[in-house]
Amino acid sequence: MKNRVRELRKQLNLTQEEFAKSLGVTRQTVIAIENNKHNPTLVLAIKIARLLNKPVEMVFILE
Repeated sequence: MKNRVRELRKQLNLTQEEFAKSLGVTRQTVIAIENNKHNPTLVLAIKIARLLNKPVEMVFILE
């Protein structure tokens, strides 16, 4: 699964640290998700989408 997390996070001018803190995860988790090394749980994916003000389908793309 690919994602647009990095691109959308940067549009909101959020650092990885700020983004991680808002989600209740570590910066390392955000880095792994942005680099497509980790697929988030459904709950985390929904939290990410809500924080980015986008539908889940716009943030995460099934290949």
